Amino acid sequence: MIEVKNVWKTFDGNEVLRDLSLTIDKGETIAIVGSSGCGKTVLLKHILGLLEPDRGEILVDGVNISRDSAHLFEVRKKFGMVFQSSALFDSLNVIENVIIGLREHFPDMGRDKMELIGKEKLALVGLDESSFSKKPQEISGGMKKRVAIARAISLDPEYIIYDEPTTGLDPIMCEKMNELMLHLKEKLEKTTIMVTHDLNSAFRVTDRVAMLADGEIVFDGSPREALKTKNNYMNMFIKSSSLRV
Repeated sequence: MIEVKNVWKTFDGNEVLRDLSLTIDKGETIAIVGSSGCGKTVLLKHILGLLEPDRGEILVDGVNISRDSAHLFEVRKKFGMVFQSSALFDSLNVIENVIIGLREHFPDMGRDKMELIGKEKLALVGLDESSFSKKPQEISGGMKKRVAIARAISLDPEYIIYDEPTTGLDPIMCEKMNELMLHLKEKLEKTTIMVTHDLNSAFRVTDRVAMLADGEIVFDGSPREALKTKNNYMNMFIKSSSLRV
């Protein structure tokens, strides 16, 4: 369970987060949506403990990570992060990119065991052995996203975070990515946070949508409720998007 309680954050006099509160329950899949510069990434960095709030607190499974720095490293290991750019290491091949977290956190684990786990995760995201020895520059953008997801789940995290997972993909690949995220949602049953501009993806994959505007959560409800809401921010965002309903 993640609890964001009355969080404020200001940069150079600009209030990016304003008394923001949000609770994410165990096993839930939630999308955090909003226009560019609304504070989505800042909120995400607070949840990961990369930023400390000016006021308020962030609790992950009851641990106040905004105050308890001693346990922050252990809490971060509960998260698997899928970066917008995939953030693969060009010097490593696919399997090496996936097991890099295992090498860091479990140095005594044998290489064979690491590679077995890596292959299992890659199979889970739909990649076969023909891709394992390739470098990132030798695979497509969609495959890079899949490798990044395999790496994110290699340590069996309790929380999976997708940062703009469909950015840079064509419509067909976006649909395949949505299908993959739905598959993992059903297969892994992990608490999942998606930060995205893509309402088609958010409405298809998630159980709940939280709309961020002016540093606050201005709408919080199911995709079905979002389509019926009278909230001006949510309505404008839906109308300006390419949402297919």
